[in-house]
Parts: sequence; structure tokens; C-alpha cells
Amino acid sequence: MASQTQTADTDEQFKQLRELFADAPEVGKAALERVLTELKSQASVTPPPPVESAGRVGSRLGKVSELTILVPLAPGGAKRLRAFLQLLNGNLAGADKVGTVHDMRFVFLDNDTRMLFATTFDGDWDPYIDDFIAKIPDYLDIIDSAWDGWPGIRDPGAKDYLAAHQVTAEGWYVGNPDLTVADIRRLKRIGKAVDTFLDAVGD
Repeated sequence: MASQTQTADTDEQFKQLRELFADAPEVGKAALERVLTELKSQASVTPPPPVESAGRVGSRLGKVSELTILVPLAPGGAKRLRAFLQLLNGNLAGADKVGTVHDMRFVFLDNDTRMLFATTFDGDWDPYIDDFIAKIPDYLDIIDSAWDGWPGIRDPGAKDYLAAHQVTAEGWYVGNPDLTVADIRRLKRIGKAVDTFLDAVGD
């Protein structure tokens, strides 16, 4: 019965999509029909894990969560932050101290008046921010002081500021949603050990 209900829901979603795409360019309509046909054929396959909430804000897929912030820059903030990022020469390895960060991106927008900051991390939102507060607060304040109205990471309102500027992703893909940063590092160590062992055996 649940499967029949799910099929009916999917059919309704397909119908709504076709209606929404009625005035789309022909290339979009044709692509939609091909994708819907492919999705129908995948109906019997076990679906990937669903996207869930990362806590206060943001999405989580498996063990990995996303954080995307769109924030206005303070006067002179872009210049200061760009100079700091250039000093680091693109090396943001300080984030390794947090231990759960997969990646980070800083993108200056609209003639240096706004910034897009995006990252992926392990676990839920609040513990992730708490790790930054505990482990690299000064780095965070150097970076985020470029943002208009940033209160400082030690301020009780810091989390509210971050949450107010975060935009939750509507769609999001994670290649390995069950692998944390710690898992990836462990697998790399195992891989190196296996390679060393095979090299020794081969000699």
C-alpha cells in the first residue's frame, strides 16, 4: 500500500513538473521528459538516503552537512579578507584543527559588497560551530569581521547571526555521504600501508 501511495505521489509530482515546464525552452522540456523516463525506470532501485535537517539550519545527507552563507560585507571588509586569504596563499589548513571540515569556499560577489561562504562538514550544525569557537576562534573572527555587523565568535549572538544569513540548499549531492573526514583520513592511511606492503612483497 505504501508503495502504491508513493507511486501516486510521484505521478502527481511528474504532472506538476510537466505543467511548470510547459512554457520552458524546448531544450528544457525535452531534457525533462528524458529524465522523468529514467527516474521511472529507477523506481525499483533502493533510493539514496533522504536529505535531512542539519539541526538549526542547513541540510544533512548521511553524515555530511552543508552550510551556505550569503552575507553583506562591511566597508573595507572585502579588501581586508582578500589580503588575509592571499597571505595564506589559498592554504586554509587551519580548518584541520576543527577536524570535521570537508571543504570551504569564499566567493566575493556584487563588486565586493557581498560574500558567498560555503562549506561541508560532519554532523550537526551547533556542534560544528562550537568546534570553531573552541578550536580556531581568532581565525573565524579575522574572516568574519569582514561581514557587516559580525558580533564576534565569542558573542552569545554569533550563532544567531550565522543562522540568519545561512541559506539552506534545495538540492545537494554528496558522493560519499557515509564517510566522515576521520573516515577518509583513516582510509588514506590504510591505502598507503597497503601500497607499502605490496611494494615490499613485489621486491
